[in-house]
Amino acid sequence: MHRKNDLRPMDNAMKVAVIGAGTMGSGIAQVAAQAGHPVMLFDTRSGAVDRALVGLRKTLDRLVEKGKFTEDLANGIQGRITSARELKELAGCGLVIEAIIEDLGIKKELFADLETLVAADAILATNTSSLSVTAIAGACKAPERVIGLHFFNPAPIMPLVEVVPSIATTSDIVKNAMALMKAWGRSAVQCKDTPGFIVNRVARPFYGEALRICEEGIANMATIDHAMRSIGGFKMGPFELMDLIGNDINFAVTKSVFEAFFYDPRYQPSITQQRQVESGRLGRKTGRGYYDHAENAERVPPSEDPQLLTMIHERILAMLVNEAAEALRLNIASRDDLDLAMTKGVNYPKGLLRWADEIGISECLSRLERLQAEYGEDRYRPSPLLRRMAREKRTFY
Repeated sequence: MHRKNDLRPMDNAMKVAVIGAGTMGSGIAQVAAQAGHPVMLFDTRSGAVDRALVGLRKTLDRLVEKGKFTEDLANGIQGRITSARELKELAGCGLVIEAIIEDLGIKKELFADLETLVAADAILATNTSSLSVTAIAGACKAPERVIGLHFFNPAPIMPLVEVVPSIATTSDIVKNAMALMKAWGRSAVQCKDTPGFIVNRVARPFYGEALRICEEGIANMATIDHAMRSIGGFKMGPFELMDLIGNDINFAVTKSVFEAFFYDPRYQPSITQQRQVESGRLGRKTGRGYYDHAENAERVPPSEDPQLLTMIHERILAMLVNEAAEALRLNIASRDDLDLAMTKGVNYPKGLLRWADEIGISECLSRLERLQAEYGEDRYRPSPLLRRMAREKRTFY
C-alpha cells in the first residue's frame, strides 16, 4: 500500500502522466517509458499527441537501425505510452509532469484542476525552466506535493534533471524525487527555488560577457567562439550556442532571470541580442542569427592572436566561476551538484568550482577585481565567498 506522498521510485507499475506533447513533453514520456513505467500523454492541442507518437516511432526506429535499441525494447517503449483525450483520464497516475507553455497563469490553472482529479498521494511536478515552483504550487490546496523536475532538451539524450522543491515541498517528496530520477538513469541535482535554478543562472555570463566583449569591439564573434573552444575546451562558443538554442529563447531566459533578480546588473540583457530577436535573426531555425547558416555562406575568420584569445577566455571564465561561487554561497545547491549540473546540463568541460581550484582562487579573484576596477560596474563584483577563500587560502575541493 502506498504511503502518502511516496513516489516508490523502484515501482515500475506506477503510472506516469505527461502533460504537453511538444518536444520536451514527448521526450520526458520516452524517458519514463524507457524506465518501465506505463505513461499517459495528454495535450489540449488537436492531434498533438498523435503527432508526438508518430515522431517517437521514427526516433525509436532510427535507434534500432543504429543498433542502440533492440526492436523488442523499442516496441516496449512505444507500447507503454498511450494517449489521453481528456484530463480526467489521468486520475490513476501516481506522478504527473507538466511540460506546457511557460505561462504562470496557465500552469497555476492546470495544477488547480489536477489536484481535484488525482489521488491524494499523487505527486504533481512542473518542468518549468524559468518560473517559480513555489508560485505554481500556490495554486494548490496541498502545495507540499508539488515539485519541480526540470529536464533538459532533448530529454532522452541530456542526462540532467534539476529537482526543485518549493518552500512547501516535504523532504520525503524531495528524497523520493531524487531517487526516482536516478532510477530513470538521470543525473539528478537538487537546488533551491530561485530564478534560473542552477544552469540557467550560472550560465548567464557565458552569453552575457561574450556579447559585452563583442559590443566593445575587443573581438568579433568568431574570435570569441574560437577562444572558448580552443582554450576553454567548450564544445561550442557562446554565439554558436545562442544560434543553436535560438536567440528568442536565450533572450527570454536572460530577461526572465534579470527581472526575477530585481534587475541585478550581473544579469542585464544585451541590446545586441534584442536587436537580433527584433530582426527575426533567431539562429539556425531561421537560417540567420549571429552567423549566416546558409550553405556556403562566407564567415569572417577568427583572430589567432594568443594574447587576445587568452584574455577572452579568462574574462568569461572568471565571470562563470564568480556566478558558481555566489550560487554556493547562497546555498542554491551543493558544491558537487553545482559542478555536476554544468557538466551534464550544458556540457561544460569541467565543473566551474573544480576549475576555479585549478586556476587558483586568488587568480580568479584578481581577474574580477581588475574588471571591476576598469569598468566601475557592480556587474563585476566578486563573490564574498571568493574573497574569503582567497584570504584563508582555501579551495573548493
